[in-house]
Amino acid sequence: MAWLKKKSLLQKKPELFNALKYTNIAIQMAVIIGLGTYAGVSLDAYFECKPIFTVILSLFAVFAAIYVVIKDFIHKND
Repeated sequence: MAWLKKKSLLQKKPELFNALKYTNIAIQMAVIIGLGTYAGVSLDAYFECKPIFTVILSLFAVFAAIYVVIKDFIHKND
């Protein structure tokens, strides 16, 4: 019954779990903001206009990323 004595890596090191949790939050934010910015740049290139879509979609992506992070943080703490 040696497998009963083994603890998982996350049970042994809760600080590792916290580090992974916050790394996941940072990756989520980076992906959301990156996709929003990419979409804005693409739309500006397609319509051949000033960087108005880039600014608008970048700001929207920042607010969306903050919303997702806060929602996940509140949900995980319940």
